[in-house]
Amino acid sequence: ELLQLTMKEPVSYGWFHLLFCGLVVLMIIFLCSKFPNPTEKTVNKILKVFCFVLIGFELYKQFVFSYSINDGIVVWNYQWYSFPFQFCSTPMYAGLIALLAKSKSWKEKALAFLSTYAVFAGIAVMIYPNDVFIEEIGINIQTMVHHGAMIVLGVYLLYSRVVPIKIKTLAKASVLFIIFLSIALFLNIVIYKADINEVFNMFYISPYYKCTLPVLSAIYAELPYFWFLLTYTLGFTFVALLILALSYYIKKMRDERDDRHNHLS
Repeated sequence: ELLQLTMKEPVSYGWFHLLFCGLVVLMIIFLCSKFPNPTEKTVNKILKVFCFVLIGFELYKQFVFSYSINDGIVVWNYQWYSFPFQFCSTPMYAGLIALLAKSKSWKEKALAFLSTYAVFAGIAVMIYPNDVFIEEIGINIQTMVHHGAMIVLGVYLLYSRVVPIKIKTLAKASVLFIIFLSIALFLNIVIYKADINEVFNMFYISPYYKCTLPVLSAIYAELPYFWFLLTYTLGFTFVALLILALSYYIKKMRDERDDRHNHLS
């Protein structure tokens, strides 16, 4: 019962939403000012905290969604729709890849993904969180922390120059995005063929269930599946490119800060 305490369902730009928006800004300022020139060891420590928080909250979410008590009887009914491989779940895995990969190339791909695609996903939810809010307090906290952390980490990686603001960064990130996308599609097909009697629609790209994402839902309804999937892939990549382009201003802000510091020195 403690894990499933309820509240009035939050609304977009209400106090609950704005509180976490403020915390995101404060965390970005803290990291960028505290560790402006991080060593690899510092980056790894930040990644460990990021993964620990996201995975910990994800385990809580999986437990709460599947566990219940009916008339004093414990009931476990796994909710396949909440399987942890939606697009917004992938930063957990990208973080682990960045931490555990022996190859420098794969670590760079993971960090590039976290500073482009993941930032886009986090911003999208923080701007329009209507679909993620429910009446359970813990789940509302989980979704705000999860998506907020994606923004904080991505912006920090760009500001601290851990991830270079170059077009090759998008190319590296796109490799991991295509891999994640392919895994999601594979899971959608396998679980459907396994005759699981629940909606299972990872990345909302299932050939069997309609896409419910804003804008893409209309494209799904109008175009053949192949063209929808291509539009989805190119669309997400284009927005990731926009994130990288906007990051130029992060770089400019950092450069101006360094110039002022050098002048004062």
